[in-house]
This record gives sequence, structure tokens and C-alpha cells, in this order.
Amino acid sequence: MARLTLPEPADRTPEQAEACAEAASGIRGRVPAPMIAWIRNPELARRAQKLGELLRYQTTLEPKLSELAILVTARHWTSHYEWTVHKREGLKAGMDPEVVAAIAARREPALADARERAVYDVARTLIGTARLPKALHDHGTAVLGERGMVELVALLGYYSMVALTLNAFEIGLPEAHAAELEAQA
Repeated sequence: MARLTLPEPADRTPEQAEACAEAASGIRGRVPAPMIAWIRNPELARRAQKLGELLRYQTTLEPKLSELAILVTARHWTSHYEWTVHKREGLKAGMDPEVVAAIAARREPALADARERAVYDVARTLIGTARLPKALHDHGTAVLGERGMVELVALLGYYSMVALTLNAFEIGLPEAHAAELEAQA
């Protein structure tokens, strides 16, 4: 059971109501799950969800690549809700179910596409070690471009914040419990 819930519309401050309305009128068409916690600081909620909107929908990384990076992040943090939502979105975007299963099992996925391989290698290395060796940085930049690398790093940081928020406040649980993450925790 979540430790926090989204305040009912009648119980929201004007600032909270405005932040929720802004999120619901955006690209997502709804209040994203981490805002359940962030809304305690309406300005944090507004800014964080706008950043998420930008990073998820308005970068040079096509949806399949964004979802790959998000799944690597969700797996690293064992964030059940993030995993459940982005597994569904990744499959919709064309991710191979075997790649998704490999990430869940903490196995090296078979990735033939150079852009997918670069996203996976950069994401796994940076999130796993907090560093990016020069050779991997240079390869990622060659494949994704400078802008793509900057967007990827920002996406990883943002979805780490999302994962930690969801985990700390147990948002989406137990409904979004992902059994495939428990077997490999």
C-alpha cells in the first residue's frame, strides 16, 4: 500500500490543484505517479513533471531507446511500478520481449542495433558505476550524437529520481509488483 496518496481535488491547495491541472493537460494527459509524492511541494511537482515530459517525449532518442534506458534504470533500482509501466511502453514501442526479459534477469541482452547497444551500454555502466569510461563516452557520442548523449544522461538521472520516489513511498504497490524483478533481486 502506498505511503502517500494524491490529495483529493477538494483537499488540494490552489498551488497543488494548478500543478495537477497542468500535468493533466500536458502530453501524458494525466498526473504521473511520482507527483503523488512531489505534490507536497507543488513547485517541485510542476518542474519535475515538465522535465519528465521533455525527456520522455521530446528528445532525439526514439521511444524504443528511451524505454530501453528507463528499463535499465528501473531494473537497477528494482522499481516495480516504473518497471511495470515502462515494460508495457517498451513493448508497445517495439522492444524485443527477450531483451526486456534479459534486463529483468540482469543478463546481457542480445542487441544488434548500434543505437540500442550504445544506450544499453551507457545506461548500465553509468548507473552501475556512476562513471563513464572515455571509450564508452566516445562511442556513445559517435552513435547518438552529443545531444543524444546529453539527453540520455538526463533521462537516466530523471528516471533514477522517479524510481527512488516510487520506491521510498511505495507508490503503485502492491498492484504493480513485478515478480520477474524479485527472482533476480
